[in-house]
Amino acid sequence: MRKQIVAGNWKMNKTADEALILASEVVNMVKDEVNTDVQVIIAPPALYLATLQKYTETVSNVGIAAQNCSSKASGAYTGEISASMLKSIGVTHVILGHSERRQYFNETNEELAEKVNIVLENGLTPIFCCGESLELRQGEDFLAFVASQLTDSLFHLSAEDFAKVVIAYEPIWAIGTGLTASSDQAQEMHAYLRAHLATKYGQEAADNTSILYGGSCNEKNAPELFACPDVDGGLIGGASLKSREFTNIAKSF
Repeated sequence: MRKQIVAGNWKMNKTADEALILASEVVNMVKDEVNTDVQVIIAPPALYLATLQKYTETVSNVGIAAQNCSSKASGAYTGEISASMLKSIGVTHVILGHSERRQYFNETNEELAEKVNIVLENGLTPIFCCGESLELRQGEDFLAFVASQLTDSLFHLSAEDFAKVVIAYEPIWAIGTGLTASSDQAQEMHAYLRAHLATKYGQEAADNTSILYGGSCNEKNAPELFACPDVDGGLIGGASLKSREFTNIAKSF
């Protein structure tokens, strides 16, 4: 059985005091209201990870994720944060390959393969992001393009290591563009990606892989999206900054 997961990516938002309040509210709401079969993850700015981990460790179905990490183990890489550092403060997951990292910081599939490796070597769970732009979506090869991101960054893994990976599909073309991805479109892509995984790792492994939807998911559309047979939860952006809405999303299964 694959896990149902709702992960909140706070991106570069919240001051220290605001982060404490939001984390406290989310943890308490999840503890009181959310089915323990759903794994809830918060991904605050790196500056707050050590402090907020103390909140999340009090609830068994709440984890904490970094929004990124270095592809290097250690050394003279000013400003970078290693996977081992994240592990040492109790981080459980790392978001890798987010569309903003690919776009603004020019992260390549090859670099992300290195990050996946080092995250797994340190016993952390990668949440590996993939997705296509509007220009690609309007072409004929958008499905193959997204599948290639998985091939290039994940298919070098052993079956044992691949089983530890969570995938998040981001329809970049439907984020901040005024366009909306329907539940049918989300299901189409998720099913395609699961079938692509099966070509490498077999159907059982593909069926056990959690694939999250990361396209403007909110408390109104989450129930319909999460009802899709191949959608296992969401990677939530703006809505994760509101404790009530984020908790409602986590209750949408």
